[in-house]
Amino acid sequence: MALDAQRTQDFVPIQEIRNGVIELTSGEVRAIVLANPINLSLKTEEEQQAVLANFMSFLNSLDFSTQISIQSRRLDITEYLLKLEKRYEAQTEPLLKIQTRQYIEFIREFTENNEIMTKDFFVVVPYEGGVLKNEAKGIFSFFSNKSKKEVLLDEQKTFEENRTQLEQRVSLVISGLASCGVKAEMLDTDAVIEVIYKVFNPGDRHRALAIGNENES
Repeated sequence: MALDAQRTQDFVPIQEIRNGVIELTSGEVRAIVLANPINLSLKTEEEQQAVLANFMSFLNSLDFSTQISIQSRRLDITEYLLKLEKRYEAQTEPLLKIQTRQYIEFIREFTENNEIMTKDFFVVVPYEGGVLKNEAKGIFSFFSNKSKKEVLLDEQKTFEENRTQLEQRVSLVISGLASCGVKAEMLDTDAVIEVIYKVFNPGDRHRALAIGNENES
């Protein structure tokens, strides 16, 4: 028996992403904070203990739950190779042109034969309060006392209230990580979309590059 094809969106409980804030279908909101890791092995034992102590103090200071997510993936050098290809095409000196081509082939072969991984560290910050529920559904929406414009205004007001509370939590997370020597920032809308897209479509950029190379040949 054939199954009906379903879109990826059907499995992702996200209603909308705006101003860097993820609105879930449940009405709750989330923010994603990107943390730049530090290398503890380069620090003295005393410094390591201080970082760990500050991190424990930071976690104990939070009165809300958070999720720490680590994305590990193979290094994508697509953009770097494209820049090199442009330099190769623009190069007029024959010797430099040959050297540029050899360098491109070296980089491509090296990354293909060696698993060079990159890691991104994220902290997902939630806020569950202020969920707007419209009880009038279907045919009963005709008997609602509120107009469509009023409903939209209520939704916008609720979103702004949720965002304010969420950003306060984000500030606590960023300042807490800063006390551990970790720089962090809240992702904007484009960056959030890219993170979520890569989770569900990890190989698209590689396939796109392959298609592009076929079209050029």
